[in-house]
Amino acid sequence: MKAHIAELINTALTALIADGTLAADTQPNILVENTRDKAHGDFATNVALTLAKAARCNPRELAQKICNALPASDKVTKTEIAGPGFINFFITQASAYAVVETILEQGKAFGRAQPNSGPRVQVEFVSANPTGPLHVGHGRGAAYGATAADLLEAAGMQVEREYYVNDAGRQMSILAVSVWLRYLEQLGQSFNFPSNGYQGEYVNEIAQWLMRDHGEAFNRPAVEVFADITPDEPQGGDKELHIDALIERAQAMLGDDYETVFNAGLNSILGDIREDLGEFGIHYQEWFSERSLTSNGDVDRALEKLQARGYLFEQEGNLWFRSTDFGDDKDRVVKRANGQTTYFASDIAYHMNKFERGFDQVVNIWGADHHGYITRVKAAIQALGYDPERLIVKLVQFAILYRGSERVQMSTRSGSFVTLRELRDEVGKDACRFFYVTRKADQHMDFDLDLAKSESKDNPVFYIQYAHARVCSVLRKLEEDGLSWDKTQGLAALQRLDSEVEKDLVTQMGKYPETLHNAALNYEPHTLANYLKDLAGDFHAYYNTNKMLIDDAELRNARLTLSVAVRQILANGLTLLGVSAPEQM
Repeated sequence: MKAHIAELINTALTALIADGTLAADTQPNILVENTRDKAHGDFATNVALTLAKAARCNPRELAQKICNALPASDKVTKTEIAGPGFINFFITQASAYAVVETILEQGKAFGRAQPNSGPRVQVEFVSANPTGPLHVGHGRGAAYGATAADLLEAAGMQVEREYYVNDAGRQMSILAVSVWLRYLEQLGQSFNFPSNGYQGEYVNEIAQWLMRDHGEAFNRPAVEVFADITPDEPQGGDKELHIDALIERAQAMLGDDYETVFNAGLNSILGDIREDLGEFGIHYQEWFSERSLTSNGDVDRALEKLQARGYLFEQEGNLWFRSTDFGDDKDRVVKRANGQTTYFASDIAYHMNKFERGFDQVVNIWGADHHGYITRVKAAIQALGYDPERLIVKLVQFAILYRGSERVQMSTRSGSFVTLRELRDEVGKDACRFFYVTRKADQHMDFDLDLAKSESKDNPVFYIQYAHARVCSVLRKLEEDGLSWDKTQGLAALQRLDSEVEKDLVTQMGKYPETLHNAALNYEPHTLANYLKDLAGDFHAYYNTNKMLIDDAELRNARLTLSVAVRQILANGLTLLGVSAPEQM
């Protein structure tokens, strides 16, 4: 219907250009929106306000000229000029109800754009260090990233989902040392475990697997391991220097075997993350290794490219990137005096790699603590010769879990945290996926366990799923009564559905494509979640005031046809949110 109204407006503007009211080079942006108040009609446009200055005309006067030039349409009953110059359109009931037939015809495709009709987009999300299981904080980024990617795909874009595996760097070395020391403990050796090591039970499990597969191959005397090592924090030393010294000692004492210990930790945790996300309904086309950036020469190549462009300089033995040339607050080290490249150097190479793979747009879903990282990454992209606007970064606040009124503290290093798997086991995948996207991603979020598990209208995911299940229940009862739904008769009789609640329901259904489109382009899954809640609310109100299985076959089929269309939208929307649409509850 919006397209039809836009075409009517375009025809009117063409006529105004022809009579000289508008300049010949006028290129209007015709925006047609649903009205918020039914008293203002069904649709409205602000085109008269946007063109008034160029037309050197009062907006209301221009609006009147546009209305006068509108061609006749059997779908529009009247137009009105409101406020400073808005044009409101009132459409026929038959036109409004036409969306019901469209929904039933298109089914799962309703609201979606033509597949692969848009640009190539890469969405990278979660990318948590494989140093421990995913916790409830990671879950929000996972749900948001997956839903954002699915929405972009529904909007016609060619989407590739990617997990950046941080399998290089200090944190992974700390994990390797933690696994090795737990391995030594299981061989009967006693020592003070480093305060900065990873202490979760999962580290003990990896150590057990290491001993099962390799026996005592990596056994070294603890006395030699800790000999002359910088004291740990509890002994009055520096915990960072202590763990770094242990990393160097492990590498020296294990030699080539260090890689085996390192990979035991990496592969175990990464495998767990893959499985965990899969059970959460999240799958990637690519798991990209950070270490590959060094082995394939991308890091060196990226630095060489920046050097050739004049954006690197040496100072005190370190190699620096001139990020201040692009608005950063300070320049950044990319290679240290000892020859080691920094994490930032790997990130520069990673983004170069992304754009070299031909993506038109790159979307990074990061934790809110990475806010300060955006400017320097965009600076590097620009320095490499790419348009920094092709990188979109969306920040996600960690969710805070509450049990009753008590907040659960989480720390991957200490091992005191609630895993995503534990949360799913407690409240279910559907509640997790839905609750995580009910608020804007960059807003603080408290995850209410009691609400997520409740079976009431206060629990939005239950409320929406129950609306879907209600329609399914009615159709089952219809069949039990020896009747069947006649869609053709129902579509023909839709004009009998003339109550305000029915009209509101149809209007709400017609908003789905626009809601989906806006949710995708604005990276705001919460708007779709809220829409589904509103639609479910409208349907429950309708269901509670109108009996479905009545003797009047024509009216019965009309009501069932409307209900089935609602069910289709609920199923489509829930699917995009990664939530199931159950047929019975």
